[in-house]
Amino acid sequence: MRNTFVHSIAIAVIITISAAWSQAAENGKMKYLVIGKDGPGFTSPEQALGMLEKGILPTLEALIKLEKEGKILAGGLPLGDRAFVFIMEASSHNEVDELIRDLPAWGALKWKVRPLQSFKARADKERSVVKKLRSEQG
Repeated sequence: MRNTFVHSIAIAVIITISAAWSQAAENGKMKYLVIGKDGPGFTSPEQALGMLEKGILPTLEALIKLEKEGKILAGGLPLGDRAFVFIMEASSHNEVDELIRDLPAWGALKWKVRPLQSFKARADKERSVVKKLRSEQG
């Protein structure tokens, strides 16, 4: 159920920024859905304090900075879950990898990164399939 919730949030984020995607597709950059989750739990208040001060807060600050720089288009934390979900814009897979690896929580979380196809690109492709199928029908 937790994975379903995270994926539902991710889909909502994608739908929310669809207008930005078509504009960004024109600038040659790609969009990526990024999910960081399944970090370690806390067994004591001291451990929680250390993780918050040295991992979570610095990661949130880095994400805020990336959002201000326009690298992250939208995102946040699914309510009640220990996960980061965001849409990132970059020129290459390597750029995304570098940006994620620079996050303080990189080594503590499991990361999923998925390149996204714009709605316009997919619609164009489907229109060409429809055109081809119609021409084959005769």
